[in-house]
Amino acid sequence: MPRWRIPLRAPVVLAAAGLLLAGCANPSTGSADDDPTKPVTIKFWHGWSASGEVEAINDSIARFEKLHPNIHVQSTGNVTDATLNQALRAGGDEAPDVVSSFTTNNVGQFCDSGMWADLDPFMKKTGLDKDKTFPKSLLDYTSYDGNQCALPLLADAFGMYYNKDAFKEAGITHPPKTMSEFVADSRKLTKRSGNTVKRVGFMPNFRFYQNSPDRLFAQWGPTYFDKDGTSRLAKEPASYEFFKTAKKLMDAQGGYNALERFRTSFGDEMSNQNAFLTGKVAMHLDGEWRGLMLNDDKAKFDWGVAPLPVPDDQVEKYGRGYLTGTVAGIAHSSKHQNAAWELLRYLTADTDQVVKFANAIHNVPSTKAALTSPKLDADPTFRTFLDIAKNKYSQVLPPSTNGGMYVVQLQDFSYTEEAGKVPNLKSGLQRLDKLIDADTLQSQN
Repeated sequence: MPRWRIPLRAPVVLAAAGLLLAGCANPSTGSADDDPTKPVTIKFWHGWSASGEVEAINDSIARFEKLHPNIHVQSTGNVTDATLNQALRAGGDEAPDVVSSFTTNNVGQFCDSGMWADLDPFMKKTGLDKDKTFPKSLLDYTSYDGNQCALPLLADAFGMYYNKDAFKEAGITHPPKTMSEFVADSRKLTKRSGNTVKRVGFMPNFRFYQNSPDRLFAQWGPTYFDKDGTSRLAKEPASYEFFKTAKKLMDAQGGYNALERFRTSFGDEMSNQNAFLTGKVAMHLDGEWRGLMLNDDKAKFDWGVAPLPVPDDQVEKYGRGYLTGTVAGIAHSSKHQNAAWELLRYLTADTDQVVKFANAIHNVPSTKAALTSPKLDADPTFRTFLDIAKNKYSQVLPPSTNGGMYVVQLQDFSYTEEAGKVPNLKSGLQRLDKLIDADTLQSQN
């Protein structure tokens, strides 16, 4: 499925599948002794499945093969992390050479298990300076513990879509920049008929569409782990401010129960019954792809895009957002690693290729040069997300050896907390830290 269609709970499946990978102490050994100028066929596995996206990746491969006529690429799409991990465990001639994943949370497993090859030797050999080529935030989520086993292959940035007509009706002149403005505007934009909610300013419930708690939490710039790798959410001041703000958003619009009842009336996220598209939500956390969908569905109101608000004491960081994306690497078991590197380098670091691919599937480009290319889509709403991606304060999730399990645990805790079932937030966060640390320890054994 396309990256933006990954369900909110996908990390559960991926993290469980990752246990297959984490337990592999002796991955199949490949070879970097091949001559990339000789005729060879390599296999590339990726997760794209929508027709337009598959067409875009196939066009990318065709451009590569034109530049490298000796290298033939067999492309396989719609591949999940679970399938990929099983193939890498098995190794052999049927295993892929170049691999990709939509799940940045699993990079820690990919690197720590040894299943994805260290790319630093390839970059050194071919003169690719990763620090000059890729934004630091994207390098952060493609490496783990000093091992650069992946490179970014386009990115996603999250911001806020807002209904300009609803803003005008409510007398609001600009999108909120601070959390206090966010709460006040949400209250003004909420419409009721008696006890029934007709429209909310912002739906804060963590089960709603893209509202995984880590995405809004990023606006505080939290630190998830201490230097020794232990979870520190109970020690992180931002944790308390985040949940306090989430409750303020709830209370300003009728409370958890009313909002949860209203949420269950929403249509499917990817359909023409999307709650923002149908006017039931006036401000909406989402990624750069939503603009293209709003245009395709011919939204019946004027809409705009802005960065999500920041805490009142961090106004200078306004413009930040949550970043994630596709990652790609070379299978450790590949016996054609130099040829595989040629494909990987082209897909991730060639400026024209990155720009063409980004424009084709409406994702954020993942190199510094591509982000400033005049050939990029000039749509101003899309460029808002480019600015979020370039913002030095934007945040990515830290990699962990147990993949995205800590994000799943944060989600589960947040569902309970927003429902008012956590009597003491500090004690609850302390229990959450212990649970995350226990799972991390188990994945290392």
